[in-house]
Amino acid sequence: MKITKVVVGTLEENCYVLEKDRKVIVVDPGDEYNKIKKAVGFKKVVGVLITHNHFDHVGALDKFDQSIVYKYDNLEEKEYNIGPFNFEVIFTPGHTEDSVSYYFKEDNILFDGDFVFRLAIGRCDLEGGDYKEILNSIDKIKKYPKDMTICPGHGDHTELGYEI
Repeated sequence: MKITKVVVGTLEENCYVLEKDRKVIVVDPGDEYNKIKKAVGFKKVVGVLITHNHFDHVGALDKFDQSIVYKYDNLEEKEYNIGPFNFEVIFTPGHTEDSVSYYFKEDNILFDGDFVFRLAIGRCDLEGGDYKEILNSIDKIKKYPKDMTICPGHGDHTELGYEI
């Protein structure tokens, strides 16, 4: 799977364009649709994954076909297959009540929005945040491979073992 990080918006949110077999999944289209569209190119967008509903993660969402949008409201904690992509949905509340992480086991990569960052966790002091919930989510995520790459919603990627 090819991964392109597109940094968008005033809060420099990481939008990810995942490509496999000329099909694309967009993770968190936060803003600047033209930059995202350029990264997608002429490939077919088969899904849009939303990690949580903060403005900096969904600012360009209205530019995509809403029938291929996956977010907390229409997801379950289970495995999904969208085109050539296979991933597991993990509910990781704490930063927000609707925080979702997406684990691509084949590539050992987690897209987690504002849950875990390099040397930090997501803020819990905003509306819908809950520090106890984020601690529970951290305990849940610790069960995954320690060499799993974490691609956060802001900043650089990291590795689970390093963050533990």
